[in-house]
Amino acid sequence: MIRGVAALIAALLASSAAAQNVTSAPSGLLRWLDKTTGETADIELSRGQAAVSGRLVIQLDDCRYPTDNPSSDAFGHLTIMEDGRAQPVFSGWMMASSPALSALEHPRYDVWVLRCVVPGLPELEIAPDPSEDKEIVAPQEG
Repeated sequence: MIRGVAALIAALLASSAAAQNVTSAPSGLLRWLDKTTGETADIELSRGQAAVSGRLVIQLDDCRYPTDNPSSDAFGHLTIMEDGRAQPVFSGWMMASSPALSALEHPRYDVWVLRCVVPGLPELEIAPDPSEDKEIVAPQEG
């Protein structure tokens, strides 16, 4: 199943890349989530740079965007390692507009691409994770 999805993603990326010109950005913005604690963080990484978040080491291999529309959809190639594992828990392309299409399948962590960082392009306002805004209210007796 996973290989089938990976093949579909590769085909989609190849066909969309053939249909439009893409440019590699010098860096990208990712969001990390610890599903157990609810902690989130936005991480800006340069191409080839890695960061430690929880038990994960997240490396941005590349971040690409449509040349004619830099503020539109971004896709990043990530390699994600976990402490104690020799093989990556994820290695592949993630699309900002469809993070579930090629997602990190991990019981505790989630990582997704928000956008590429393009020099000279104004920063887009990225909405915070909705789970951060939820306020837990205890039911009142009465």
